[in-house]
Amino acid sequence: MKRRRFLGSSLAGGAMVGAGASAQDRKATKQFSKPGGGSSTDWHVDEIIVERKQAGKPHKGKMLAAIQPHCDDIPIYAGGTVLKLIDEGYEGILINMSNDEMAGRGATFGEVIRNNELDTREVARRMGLKDVEFLLYRNHIMDGAQMLEMRARLIFLFRLYKVDTILVYDPSGLYERNPDHYTTAKAAEAAAWMCGSKWDYPEHFKAGLEPYAVKERYYFSRGPQLTNRVVDISDYIDKKAYVNVANVTQGPAGDNGARLRRKLAAEGKRLPLLGEDDDTANLQYTKHIALRRDRERGQMHGLEYGEYFHYIEPPQSYANRYVAENTVPL
Repeated sequence: MKRRRFLGSSLAGGAMVGAGASAQDRKATKQFSKPGGGSSTDWHVDEIIVERKQAGKPHKGKMLAAIQPHCDDIPIYAGGTVLKLIDEGYEGILINMSNDEMAGRGATFGEVIRNNELDTREVARRMGLKDVEFLLYRNHIMDGAQMLEMRARLIFLFRLYKVDTILVYDPSGLYERNPDHYTTAKAAEAAAWMCGSKWDYPEHFKAGLEPYAVKERYYFSRGPQLTNRVVDISDYIDKKAYVNVANVTQGPAGDNGARLRRKLAAEGKRLPLLGEDDDTANLQYTKHIALRRDRERGQMHGLEYGEYFHYIEPPQSYANRYVAENTVPL
């Protein structure tokens, strides 16, 4: 593949992909994925798929792990998808990788860490997740932590909770400058397939755990990525705003709406969007300003609100596919 063509497809797979694009642009939005096994030459091209809300509880009995280096990552980039999957029957956990000491409000590091922990627990409660795991790696220097230990701890948690699906930063996302983000992504990617092996960390099995491979991955990114799935979160945008408001200590939402409302009032002004009370101001600010990217991305695909992912589906061997497609009665 020519380098220029590959980079063009990569960039087109980000925020520039839209329902109103020309035929030439739509052709460029086809993405490279590898849903099955096999050699590196088996990669093929997929169209972008819009994942919509499903009726009932089609995912009942399944478990997801939402993995984030910092307390605002999942709420911003995948909060709507987590809410959708929980509504469709998943149970879930939130794994917070860092101690969140370097971002947020507080007079001391200790106060910042405590405030972020309280926000994270409230975020998990509002998303309907059953538990939160804090791994407490040092904020902004996770790339100096032992990757082997980080991976081993995630493998343990994936086996313990029998995780079927993960949502995490894209390990192949472009231009990611935060070392916590790409370190978390790399550790989670490796742990997601190793946890299904009977040869990795066999001491887990003596404690009653079993090999349990993660089957699906939703990778999100702050920058360009190979996007092959847009999740329709239109029915969950109000709940997503409510989740993000819980991140008071850091993040683009929290109480920023109320703070803006008070600032404007002191200047003798008002913004009708913010309503007449702080709760309304926070929710409306979050939905219409802080989460504007979700609206813009959704509208590019004929949706009200959407979240972008590189989605990796459950693996299926070529042999199993061939048998399923070609078996005939005796």
